[in-house]
Amino acid sequence: MLIDMSTSSSGTQAKTTASTRRHDDAPDTADLFARLVTLEDGPEREAVRDELVTAWLPMAHRIAGRFRDRGESIEDLRQVAALGLVKAIDRFAPERGAFESYAVPTITGEVKRHFRDRMWALRVPRRIQELRNKVRVARRELTQTPGSPEPSAADIAAHTGLTEDEVNSGLEALESFSTLSLDAELSGDEDGYSLADTLGAADSAYDVVIDREAAKEGLRHLPERDRAILYLRYFEDMTQSRIADRFGISQMHVSRLISRSCARVRAEALGQSAGDGRAAAA
Repeated sequence: MLIDMSTSSSGTQAKTTASTRRHDDAPDTADLFARLVTLEDGPEREAVRDELVTAWLPMAHRIAGRFRDRGESIEDLRQVAALGLVKAIDRFAPERGAFESYAVPTITGEVKRHFRDRMWALRVPRRIQELRNKVRVARRELTQTPGSPEPSAADIAAHTGLTEDEVNSGLEALESFSTLSLDAELSGDEDGYSLADTLGAADSAYDVVIDREAAKEGLRHLPERDRAILYLRYFEDMTQSRIADRFGISQMHVSRLISRSCARVRAEALGQSAGDGRAAAA
């Protein structure tokens, strides 16, 4: 039985060629790198370095393009990728092999670091950022088939090996990459309201509760008559003259008793001694 080997060889050769084919933006700069390592710092070395940057810049821009549509402008991404390229050129040693195999992960890492450190509107721990990335990738993989429903937390957990709590943390982090302005309208009609309109304000009644609790102990320590006078004056809204008539004392005496009692309660609420309160009343 005869076997046509030409097709098999051709297919194998094509695969080999495809696997080893360099990108169009990967120029042959081996001679420039060999020259760069022999030069001392100075104008000539800077010129060779600039030539290498210019030659490899299209590749850096291609890598930056992979991260478009993630909330950062393509121009800023290209700037970050160019910075990664410069770092790769400065650190590369020709004996390591092909520059492209060293530069690609270096530039990619620089862009990813930019997103990790600079692009989060709300800073979250590194572990949560990693959970976010796993959840994001899992959601994309689970919805690749057209018509696939949005995966649940349980689906993502089964796909990634994470717990549902970890998946929920990652889902929450997906919403932390950008923030919503408090002035953003939440309704599309003319009577729309902003997010700030939904936020509560400080309730002044809380201060009243705190003051009452602070004054309770001091009121318990007052003589019964003094407590009665304060009650009639501030809760029954009686005048000092009427209080004086009820207790058979002068209005001036009532005024002094009120001032002294208030000073004593205030002193105890503030942690001062009773002696200090009497001195304040005097």
